[in-house]
Amino acid sequence: MSISAPSLVGRTIDERYVVREHLADGGMGSVYVALDERLDREVALKIMRPDLARDADFVQRFRREARSAARLTHPNVVAVTDQGSDHDYVFLAMELVRGQTLRQLIRRDAPLPVRQALDFTEGILRALDAAHQAGLVHRDVKPENVLLGAHGVKVADFGLARAVTTDTLTGDSDVLLGTAAYLSPEQVESGRADERSDVYATGLLLFEMLTGEKAFPGDSPIHVAYQHVHGTMPLPSDAVPTVPRAVDDLVMRATAKTLATDLPTPARCCTSCT
Repeated sequence: MSISAPSLVGRTIDERYVVREHLADGGMGSVYVALDERLDREVALKIMRPDLARDADFVQRFRREARSAARLTHPNVVAVTDQGSDHDYVFLAMELVRGQTLRQLIRRDAPLPVRQALDFTEGILRALDAAHQAGLVHRDVKPENVLLGAHGVKVADFGLARAVTTDTLTGDSDVLLGTAAYLSPEQVESGRADERSDVYATGLLLFEMLTGEKAFPGDSPIHVAYQHVHGTMPLPSDAVPTVPRAVDDLVMRATAKTLATDLPTPARCCTSCT
């Protein structure tokens, strides 16, 4: 359940953030454009779902993960600037990225040109590399969390998936289905995630950019999750024959059950891609 779009517009949160515009709704809450009156700048304000805000364990985990994410500074990462609570609202203030999500681009334009898909993947991997070096694992790499703005690719919501337990989302099949599409086999089997889980999900994003299709489609989260563990990863070129063999290899190595340690970056995988 999300806060209805117009419910907070015009309100002031934490005596600081004047909510101006509704941007989007997601599994954890709603995102608004807000004016930070203290610093006189616009920010993206994520307001958590009311049921999450009433969960003391979630709030504690959320604060811990938000503090960790706020320490991460990188051109390809959406910066976290503040977190807090105001009565019934638990919020996260972030850098405002004007543009579109990767999900919106895929729905409108996929299959994307190979070079464009590789460029986007490069930006995602740079963000993840910075996070991994800082000891952070994203855990929820998906098109909705990749923002495409004037300054290129930005990855959002680092660590927030860790603050939300599986039980929290059991009532929202759409949220589960969206997340299940990019879960690594180890997340499905044990609930654990590490850096390799983020690489696996990025390989699935690259496949989807190249083909316009999910690698493992399904009508239920359980069906999708089963395929991650037991299914065979398709080649992008099976759906789009013009995808070069080197890019097929990149996708397959990123999504391999046993991850190769010498995974090349997209920039080095195929110098002839156009």
